[in-house]
Amino acid sequence: MILIAESGSTKTDWVLVNDQNEITMFKSMGFNPFFHSSEFIAEKIKENVEFYHASKNVERLYFYGAGCSSNEMNQIVKSGLSLVYPNSLITVDHDLLACALSTYKGEPAISCILGTGSNSCYYDGQTLREEVPAIAYVLGDEGSGSYYGKKLIRDYLYNQLPSSIKEDFEDQFGSSKSEIFENVYMKPHANVYLASFMKFLNRHYHHKYVIDMIQNGMNEFIKIHVCCYPEHKSVKTHFIGSISKIFERELKSAAENNGVILGDIIQKPVDNLVNYHLNYIKV
Repeated sequence: MILIAESGSTKTDWVLVNDQNEITMFKSMGFNPFFHSSEFIAEKIKENVEFYHASKNVERLYFYGAGCSSNEMNQIVKSGLSLVYPNSLITVDHDLLACALSTYKGEPAISCILGTGSNSCYYDGQTLREEVPAIAYVLGDEGSGSYYGKKLIRDYLYNQLPSSIKEDFEDQFGSSKSEIFENVYMKPHANVYLASFMKFLNRHYHHKYVIDMIQNGMNEFIKIHVCCYPEHKSVKTHFIGSISKIFERELKSAAENNGVILGDIIQKPVDNLVNYHLNYIKV
């Protein structure tokens, strides 16, 4: 029995595959070693009783997660998983690799993440390459949920929101600057908090303010994270993540404006990730 996990900062999709290749899917919160300890990860997995009991006999575990970009960070997650699955052979790797594997179709391509955060890579079936680093939500994450949420809150605090959006914002969230500051600067998971405003923005999608914000963010992501690859005009560029799917129109426009060959846009990559493991990896 194998277990495959694809984890962003907001949620984790778990897929349990038995010896007959029958699949059972579960969900949990997202785990990120920059914010979560090994003990926290183990505790939260065990709290999901149905999932925990169903996956007790896992022999092989593949975990792909946000923040799993170095041996030190990967070890935090691996240690946490080992507390839950002590008899399993565990592999922990970056969610960027999961992105590349889930969009791989036997030919080189650029693969991008647009979810709570954002990132990109070039993958040829053997080697994964990044041209620019991911610098997270404070300095980067262009085109992501946290990026747009940060812009919305900044414009609200600077009193630059259109009046109709400002009124609805205050009706839904209140007008407390101190509460916003507490969530952004004092509480953990500020990136998830910022990205949570995407539902609000999507509700006002018809407004020019929101359309322009989304379009500008997509253009910025393409210019920084796709056009940096020498191959960006000769290979397809694939996208995974909720933001890329919800705002597909703006993404397509940004790709066209920059001469990028748009490939697949996949909201939930976990199904393709499982297929890759079953087809390419001897599990």
